[in-house]
Amino acid sequence: MRSIDDLLYYVPVFSFLTVLVIGCGTSSDDAPKSVADITKSVKLAIPTDNKIYHAAYPDFGGAEDVVTKSRIDEYETLAGKNIIWAYFSNNWTAEKGGIKFPKNDVETISKQGVVPFIRMMPRSNFEEGGPDPVYIMDAYLSGQFDADLEQWARDAKAFEKPLLVEFGTEVNGEWFPWNAKWNGADSTDYGDPDLFDGMEKFRDVYRRIITICNEQGVKNITWFYHINANSYPVEDWNTVEGYYPGDEYIDWIGISVYGAQLPDEDVQSFEGILNDSWNEIKGISLEGKPIAVLEWGIIDYPKFNKPLWIGDAIKSIMPEGNYYPQIKAISYWHENFDETNLRIDSSPESLAAYKETISDPIFIAEPTFVIK
Repeated sequence: MRSIDDLLYYVPVFSFLTVLVIGCGTSSDDAPKSVADITKSVKLAIPTDNKIYHAAYPDFGGAEDVVTKSRIDEYETLAGKNIIWAYFSNNWTAEKGGIKFPKNDVETISKQGVVPFIRMMPRSNFEEGGPDPVYIMDAYLSGQFDADLEQWARDAKAFEKPLLVEFGTEVNGEWFPWNAKWNGADSTDYGDPDLFDGMEKFRDVYRRIITICNEQGVKNITWFYHINANSYPVEDWNTVEGYYPGDEYIDWIGISVYGAQLPDEDVQSFEGILNDSWNEIKGISLEGKPIAVLEWGIIDYPKFNKPLWIGDAIKSIMPEGNYYPQIKAISYWHENFDETNLRIDSSPESLAAYKETISDPIFIAEPTFVIK
């Protein structure tokens, strides 16, 4: 079994940059033994040689937080390839104790030699299409949750291994309560009068969370900014640029690119969905931050030809596809709920298509981290 503890080592590259590799080799005697020994920050590096990270949400249940060894094992066996990270939700419901660092979940994932990827989900319930009764942006900005977030940060630091984290998944989609529609929308009473409040508030809350983590000495988090490929609704107060905390805060840009999730939806290819907003997505980061497809998938229904859709999607991000060279990671959303069977094994044909295309050696499961 892979183990991050056993497979952690550091290789000097430049006087100001060190590369940390998980997945091969042994540690040198004079190398730091954990993130706790590092005075700077450990960040997920861009893979070299045109490689692309292979990752997944391996069906951690309807609430996206039933994290088990067996679910990771099952996905890797189905895919025929290991994953760099396992993606799961850190739900802040009362049942989960509110804003709590998911210590048990990250330990379970890490013991598999996989990097934990935490979705900070600021919701007190699972209702969609409206504001949350607890976690509104104004409450964060007033400092109401600072103490809880400081403890979350201290617990993340104590984990002492690399973490990947995002706050406010798919913020440009009105289905989630952190979307601008439910937090000021097109008003301009907060902050900069030239900016719409809903987006500006989210931006400032995300900055506040990262700042709190920095002030608590957290050095083991790579921060992702996660948007849906297309904004809903399409309004000036709901743009992917408007929510962005800035290049000085964010390390990677993440996107969701879903095909049909219900039988009555239109047929759209992965490329067709992504091309509608690709220039806008590329323009979010002035520095050109790497892009990860954090969620993607399609249901298995005859008119959608899932095996073809999956194969074409994977091929489109490969170098010979030459469509999206900024995409450096791809993470499948492997889940089955109601009519929406997105799993890679929804049919033998779909599984075969996934396994065949993802087997290309360009897709790797050994992450590289840099110390900055």
